[in-house]
Amino acid sequence: MRGKVAIVGVGRTPYSRAKQGERIYTIDEYLAWAAELALAHAGLSKNDFDGQGLGVAHAEASHTVNWAAAVAEMLGISPRVLLRADQGGASAAAMLVRAAAMINAGIVDRVLVMGADTPLTIPSVAPGLPLSPERTRGLFWDFQGPFGVMGANSQFALVQTRYMHQYPIKPEHLGKIAVTTRYHASLNPAAIYRTPFTMEEYLNSRMLSYPVRLLDCVPMVDGGLAYIVTSAHTARSLTEKPVYLLGFGEVSNYYHGSRTRPDITFTGFVQAAPEAFAMAGVTHQNIDVFEPYDDYPMVVLIQMEDYGFCKKGEGAQFVEEHDLKFNGDFPISTDGGQLSGGQPGGAIGGFMPIVEAVTQLRGEAGERQVEAAAVAAVSGFGGMTYARNNRSCVTAILGSEA
Repeated sequence: MRGKVAIVGVGRTPYSRAKQGERIYTIDEYLAWAAELALAHAGLSKNDFDGQGLGVAHAEASHTVNWAAAVAEMLGISPRVLLRADQGGASAAAMLVRAAAMINAGIVDRVLVMGADTPLTIPSVAPGLPLSPERTRGLFWDFQGPFGVMGANSQFALVQTRYMHQYPIKPEHLGKIAVTTRYHASLNPAAIYRTPFTMEEYLNSRMLSYPVRLLDCVPMVDGGLAYIVTSAHTARSLTEKPVYLLGFGEVSNYYHGSRTRPDITFTGFVQAAPEAFAMAGVTHQNIDVFEPYDDYPMVVLIQMEDYGFCKKGEGAQFVEEHDLKFNGDFPISTDGGQLSGGQPGGAIGGFMPIVEAVTQLRGEAGERQVEAAAVAAVSGFGGMTYARNNRSCVTAILGSEA
């Protein structure tokens, strides 16, 4: 399917930390807002999606079994096909793959893909009730909750501790990633945290769940994002700057090694990324910008390895030897990523790498623009689970030319 579909418009609402005196928007308002922005960017109207496709990511705030259909009703459109993704941070990239397949099969010509969440302003059902139902049953409750693992900080701390045990790495290596993303956020008016911090400030930030520091952690926000994907033929009639899907790879429930004792320092990207590179017909040297799912610096470093930019265990050295800034030799998370830009709920943050990659490849990133960016690698990473690093991994290679 190389070059058969293209993204023609993206939208991202302003984010909110729901501070006192700040207007609180509902999830429906964020969805409509994100859709409006993406439609305007593409030069389309919502009526162009009657009889076409609509993709909607799972949201904690939705609390409904027919969420995608409810969103279509809210938008006032009548799509032929509904796509729904519940793969956490991999949802946005997974829906890009499914939308591409629908378009390539001739079922629809275009798909509006969207997601929003309001994790900071969900009305509490009961005091102390966990946000996600999965925290009350199954693997989490049987094997993690009883031992004090109370969320993503603790889960990623376990992965990071294991990595530190197996491979050479210093806090400064992860700090470089965090400092760089905050620098990029300072150049992005849409980022939630824009004040740069130094390596010293990173190292002195308080420990939340050893070895994870405060400045290692993604800030939750309310907000929404959307993108529009069409056939390549339609894309060329809509814009002079379509961004083509060149290749993709996907895997869920990946184990590296033994199923009873897998190596949690590996992710499913070791399988998905080579598939994407092969389909796209590109090499690592062709990648102008890397937009990883980046809720923790450790996640970024592991992806550098599993994408094949360096060998396993050499991520720290790779970070040390490369300039990660937008004008460096290996630009990453050029909008500030989720680490400084904010994560709108557990599933919606995965839209950010796609939206920023499109922005870069269209040359619309302003102060943080990567010079002559033509090919981008993006990722979606969904779900932490017991004894494995992840649930879903999706890689996409995007390009300014088919």
